Amino acid sequence: MNQGVSSSLALDVDGHGCGGSGRGRCAPGSAASWALTGAPRAAEVGTGLILSLLSRHLRAVLLTQRLKEEAEKLQQEFGYCILDGHREKIGNFKTEPPGLFRGRGDHPKMGMLKRRVLPEDVTINCGRDSKVPEPPAGHQWKEVRSDRTVTWLASWTENVQNATKYVMLNPSSKLKGERDWEKYEVARRLKGVVDEIRSRYRADWKSREMKARQRAVALYFIDKVRMAPGFPACSSRMGTGRQGRAGRAAGGRALSLWQVYRNLQLFLENKDPGEELFDRLTTASLNKHLQDLMDGLTAKVFRTYNASITLQGQLRALTRAEDSIAAKLLSYNRANRAVAVLCNHQRAPPKTFEKSMQALRSKIEAKKQQVAEAKAELEKARAGHASREDGSFLEKRRRRLEKLEEQLVRLGTQATDKEEGKQVALGTSKLNYLDPRISIAWCRRFGVPVEKIYNKTQREKFAWALDMAGEDFEF
Repeated sequence: MNQGVSSSLALDVDGHGCGGSGRGRCAPGSAASWALTGAPRAAEVGTGLILSLLSRHLRAVLLTQRLKEEAEKLQQEFGYCILDGHREKIGNFKTEPPGLFRGRGDHPKMGMLKRRVLPEDVTINCGRDSKVPEPPAGHQWKEVRSDRTVTWLASWTENVQNATKYVMLNPSSKLKGERDWEKYEVARRLKGVVDEIRSRYRADWKSREMKARQRAVALYFIDKVRMAPGFPACSSRMGTGRQGRAGRAAGGRALSLWQVYRNLQLFLENKDPGEELFDRLTTASLNKHLQDLMDGLTAKVFRTYNASITLQGQLRALTRAEDSIAAKLLSYNRANRAVAVLCNHQRAPPKTFEKSMQALRSKIEAKKQQVAEAKAELEKARAGHASREDGSFLEKRRRRLEKLEEQLVRLGTQATDKEEGKQVALGTSKLNYLDPRISIAWCRRFGVPVEKIYNKTQREKFAWALDMAGEDFEF
C-alpha cells in the first residue's frame, strides 16, 4: 500500500483535513499520523480482526459438523432394529446421564441424585433367533428375554421414583403407525354404539343394585368428566368435606343431572372420611364391563372418541371457505382448544407470555403505521394519476397497500390466537386423542398446508394418515 492510499484511508477514518490534502496538521495518535509514522494501519487492523472472526466461525462450523457426523454414526449403529424383516428406527437409545433430579414444580424429591444406569440394570427384549447386542466390556445385561406381548426393546428402573424407563420404537415406525390406526378405528366403532351405552348407564342410575348404580355413575364420569378407572372415578376417597374428589368433579358438570348427584349422596351415606366412595366397584370389574359393552372399549377409547368427534364438529362450525389461511388456522386452533378444555389439558401462562405479547403488540402498531402511510401514498398517487399515461406506478402502490393490510390481519390473528391459548395446552390432545385424519382431511378440503398443522416429526408419525385421508374423510 503506497503513502497516498494510506493517507486517504486515514482521512476516511479520522475525518480531519490532514494527510493528502496538505492543509492542517495531523493530531498525534490519529489514524493519519499512524499511517505516516509507520504504526499499524487501520486497514491492516481491520483485516486481522476479520480473519480472526472468520477463523473462529470456521472452527465452530467444523466442530458442529464433526459432532453431527458422530451423532449420525451412533444413530446408524444403535438407532435401528429389525422388526418383522423391516428396518425400523428406534425412538430413544440413550440413557439419561447421572445428575440431580429436578422434577416438575416443587417436587418433594427435588435434588436427589440420579445414579448412572449400568448394563446390570438393563433388561433386553429381542427375538429368540436374533443376535443379542453385546454389553460393554466387563459388564452383562440384567436379563435377556423374548416377550412378543410388549413393544419395548430395553427397560430399566430409575432410582429416584422407582419408575420403569423404556427404549421404544420411533413414533414413525410401522408398528407404532398400526397401533395408532387401530386405536382410532376402535374409537370410530364406538360412534355406532355410544348412544346405546349412554342410555344403558342412565337407566342404571335407578337400579336397585348398588353395584350397578356405582358402575353407571363411574361410566358417566369416564364418558363426560374424562376420568379413568383406577383414578378418582373408580376409587376416589372421600375428603373431610363429606364429598370426595369425584363428587367435586361432578359438581361443576353434573349438578343438573339430579340423579347423578343423588346417587353420589347415596354412596356417601354411613361412610367416614377416607372410605372408598365406589366401594362396590373395582378397576378390573369396570374394565370387564367396558369390554362386554364393546370389544376393545376402554376409558381411553371414550376420551379419544369424545375428543375426535368434538374436533370434527367444531371445525365444521367454525371454518369458512372464503377465509384466509390465517383465519382458517385460527378456527383450527379454536376447535383444538375446545378439545383441550374438554380433556382438561390446562397449563399456567408461560413466564415470557407478557413480554412476547408486548413485542407482538409493538409489531401491530408499527404495521398500522405502515398501512396508514401506504394509504396516504396511494391517495397521492391517485390524485396525480390523471396526468400519467402509465398506470403501473398506481398499481404498485395498490399492491403494496394490500400486502401490508394482509400482514396486519395476520399479526392481529396471531395475537388473538396467542391470547386465547395462553392457558390451554394443545399438544397433548392433538398428538394422542385426535384422529389425525380429521385434521388432514380438513387441510385438503380448505386448502390449508398440512405443514401448518403438523411439523416434520409429526408428519412422519402420522404418515399412515397422510396416505389414507382424503378431503371427504368422516370420523
